[in-house]
Amino acid sequence: MTAIHATGLRRTFGELVAVDALDLAVREGEIFGLVGPDGAGKTTTMRMLTGILPPTAGTAQVAGCDVARDSERLKEHIGYMSQRFGLYPYLTVIENIDFYADIYSVPRRERAARTERLLAFSSLTPFQQRLAGHLSGGMKQKLGLACALIHTPRVLFLDEPTNGVDPVSRRDFWRILYQLVREGVTLFVSTAYLDEAERCNRLALLHEGRLLGLGTPDEVKAMMPGALLELRTSDPRRTAALLREQLAGVTVGLFGDRVHLTTRDTAATEARARALVAGAGLALISLRPIEPSLEDVFVAVLAHRAPSS
Repeated sequence: MTAIHATGLRRTFGELVAVDALDLAVREGEIFGLVGPDGAGKTTTMRMLTGILPPTAGTAQVAGCDVARDSERLKEHIGYMSQRFGLYPYLTVIENIDFYADIYSVPRRERAARTERLLAFSSLTPFQQRLAGHLSGGMKQKLGLACALIHTPRVLFLDEPTNGVDPVSRRDFWRILYQLVREGVTLFVSTAYLDEAERCNRLALLHEGRLLGLGTPDEVKAMMPGALLELRTSDPRRTAALLREQLAGVTVGLFGDRVHLTTRDTAATEARARALVAGAGLALISLRPIEPSLEDVFVAVLAHRAPSS
């Protein structure tokens, strides 16, 4: 069964095309990731799919509801946690959850059991009387998730939910998300963290409102236009600048202390890179082929398509 289906989804703001001809199909019970940098159109896409923002063109159905015609009925079946989820800092944890229960018209007889479960689920039980404004960033995200789940949605939209959250809290947050999927909830998650996208069942690469790729993480990695070499030298920044200037037809990316080279001719690129590094007086530490990460794929696909865009 399909939980989300979008065809030709488009949204403009004056002359700006924020989302352009987007086609998506998300199966029930999967984690679907929308991946892209800031300004890619992730939030605009989510706002259309949740019925907050009407599309300029195209259609979309979520949980059996047309997002344009049935936006009020749609709210009964979805949860939405935006980048700046509306927690009230002067209300306690339990008061925030109860407030959202009121918004979603959760029956009084069901609230206590749901609230107790969500507090335990998110490890917030010991903090239920703490003011939301006094919570850590990770705990605020967990509270936002609990509030978005109080009405038991079928589809949950999370817009960059771990942005600015420490690594331990990110791990805990994803543990909670996996549990939700085991219970049959469909998750639609946007993220700029490509390592985080690896956790999704399927994902879409988005750039400037356009879909660059769609599939499982392995299928998206298979889009890599060529092989990948990892180069380590005594001065990676200088090395990257040199190779960008001298290696025609090779995508050069700087990842910390390593330079990644995407090439269709591994042997020739390796030989040329060695010569350039030596000629520049740089010390070569290592040069080897590696498996691409999603970040490598995104950078390479974007560079590969740039001339035609």
